[in-house]
Amino acid sequence: MSTNQLLDWALCLAELGWRVFPLLPGTKRPALHGRESCPGSGACVEGHLGWEQRATSDPERIQRCWSARPYNIGLATGPSQLVVVDLDQPKTVPTCDGRGSGSARSGAEAFDELVRGAGVSVPDTYTVTTPSGGTHLYFRAPAGPELRNTAGVLGPLIDTRAHGGYVVAPGSVTPEGAYELYDDSEPAELPGWLVQELTRRPSVAISGPREIASAQPSAYVAAALRNEAERVAAAEPGQQNNTLFTAALALGRLVAGGAVDEQRVRDVLHHAMSRLPNTKAHDPWTPEAIEATIRSGLRLAAARPRRLVEHPHQERQAA
Repeated sequence: MSTNQLLDWALCLAELGWRVFPLLPGTKRPALHGRESCPGSGACVEGHLGWEQRATSDPERIQRCWSARPYNIGLATGPSQLVVVDLDQPKTVPTCDGRGSGSARSGAEAFDELVRGAGVSVPDTYTVTTPSGGTHLYFRAPAGPELRNTAGVLGPLIDTRAHGGYVVAPGSVTPEGAYELYDDSEPAELPGWLVQELTRRPSVAISGPREIASAQPSAYVAAALRNEAERVAAAEPGQQNNTLFTAALALGRLVAGGAVDEQRVRDVLHHAMSRLPNTKAHDPWTPEAIEATIRSGLRLAAARPRRLVEHPHQERQAA
């Protein structure tokens, strides 16, 4: 691809508010120097700055850089407030007959299986295809947890790029082929169930023990319902759906363990959502939308039941 075309792509990405940096022409490797070879001058006069720190959306800087050489384009996901799900193709292993063999399941197939298992759907979002036949799904990063890169956490041949990571952006070309824009939809918010899967340190409510000893199980349930309802009602715009999903997942574990009735959980969460202001006129919180998120959380929680048992001390008193 010509210098002008790559420059146009870099500027286009910058207009979306995303931060880019140069990759060596025809490669996926950063063109910026590393820490060991840092001269300590220029942008690094006060200390080494890597590609993540130097990634930019400044059109003047982009113009100067990509006018000089046909650099490929790296997109720093963390500074761009993006999480990119990378669905790779299985690697072919050479065989003696020269045909090669490899795993039959791709990252896309593994992701589809994960989605079906969670009983959810994936919204249309900005999508790029890779020369190997893989796919990059771009999502807006959540405002809460700072997500990092992962490899295989969601499944085989599924990686994610967030803080500390980058992807090769559309318009870039390697000897294997081009990175091409497949769907120019606005990046969707990273679904709550994916946030939950990728959170580095799951909350106590989700990762806690399967059994909890409580002197008053009914009081524990009441407090859990009250606390989750308050969190949902106080959720900031942009985090409301994720907060609702997390609450449904936490309370859904109690439902799965027989500690509370499912309909009671639904009623509590619907009421909590009714206390939110209608902050997005183009995407109002309808009962149907709320129910879909609650249903997804409850379905995923069914495999992680949390049971309440009476505290041994209480049993001795009752004996």
